[in-house]
Amino acid sequence: METTTTEAKYECLLFDMDDTLYPLTSGLNLACRKNIQDYMLHHLNIEENQVPKLCLDLYKEHGTTMAGLKALGYQFDDDEFHAFVHGRLPYETLKPDPVLRSILLSVPQRKIIFTNADKVHAAKVVSRLGLEDCFDGFICFETLNPTPNQNVPAEKINTMTNDDLNSDSYANGLSSNCVDGDDKYNSNTVGRILCKPSLEAFEMAFGIANIDPKRTIFFDDSPRNIATGKEAGLHTILVGSSVLVPGADLALESIHNIREALPEIWQDGEQMEPVLAATSAEAIVLA
Repeated sequence: METTTTEAKYECLLFDMDDTLYPLTSGLNLACRKNIQDYMLHHLNIEENQVPKLCLDLYKEHGTTMAGLKALGYQFDDDEFHAFVHGRLPYETLKPDPVLRSILLSVPQRKIIFTNADKVHAAKVVSRLGLEDCFDGFICFETLNPTPNQNVPAEKINTMTNDDLNSDSYANGLSSNCVDGDDKYNSNTVGRILCKPSLEAFEMAFGIANIDPKRTIFFDDSPRNIATGKEAGLHTILVGSSVLVPGADLALESIHNIREALPEIWQDGEQMEPVLAATSAEAIVLA
């Protein structure tokens, strides 16, 4: 007798990182903003009385203040900026989260982080939270804004294992070959940063990670990112508030509420097993 397998509703969970996997009360957000303003003042020589408003205005208009500064024509090294902005953050306020770890490890679908932050910051946050082995891939600043020497052959991307994700080569910044050497997405070449909430950033992420948005749940604390995620075809979950915003299918006060709010994720488990058996060795190196 022939057995019919019903296709699972969801195949991937896509997570923002900062203020989504941990609460805003950690203080990292405020510290990061202060560091950005200090960089603008001391490294870019922007007038002190202009810095706070310009920092906020650029964030609102371009997705990140860094992207806005580049768009205005300021020239600075991306790695230097990230090292200054994130290097002095109070990471000690982040503690291991065994509850979230248990939830993530029980999820049958692929789990991918999608953040505007750089790979070093992403690694520190995930490590502090005790979630190093909970994700199948990371889409971060270097993924969407690769330099030519960061490109990796497609066949390597498609066969990368979790062991590779934890290897020295991954930590040193392997990136997707999504642009295949084309400089049009290279921020260092064109002075343009690709990041959320632009629809282009979402579509690029989908291509890199082989994501079907219609079968993916997206978790983010930013209403702007949620709105674009919905436009891109994702199932959208606002995290950090119980109040729905435009484009959100659901709002969760905490990331810990996933199991109660979305039991269908686990109901997909038996249907997902055959797919996972075929792809368990695959992970995506996107940092």
